[in-house]
Amino acid sequence: MAGFIFAAKITYGVRNMQCTTNRPGDECKFMGKKGCTFLGGACFQIVEKCEGCNKIVETAAGRFCAVFPHPEMKWKRGVCNFASHVKPEIRQDASGKAINPLKAAKRASRGR
Repeated sequence: MAGFIFAAKITYGVRNMQCTTNRPGDECKFMGKKGCTFLGGACFQIVEKCEGCNKIVETAAGRFCAVFPHPEMKWKRGVCNFASHVKPEIRQDASGKAINPLKAAKRASRGR
């Protein structure tokens, strides 16, 4: 049996429960036996910067992010890392070639 690969889903005792506040019926990792354990006891609605993302879930209570319960916090330090509608900006040098940020940092530290 040396050639077999077993793929098993390991869940280390964490069970997602169904939301009972803003998104009833959806799986939520913040739901516990006593209700929603997230800040304020419920998910927050999306912000204007989230418009166009394919991770938006529409419910009777409003529009929410399916991945993160507080979308505004993801946009505080720049672009949300879950945003599907925003492409990362690729910096280019004078000749139009893409700059590798790791190589650029090494060159800068050496003084080139």
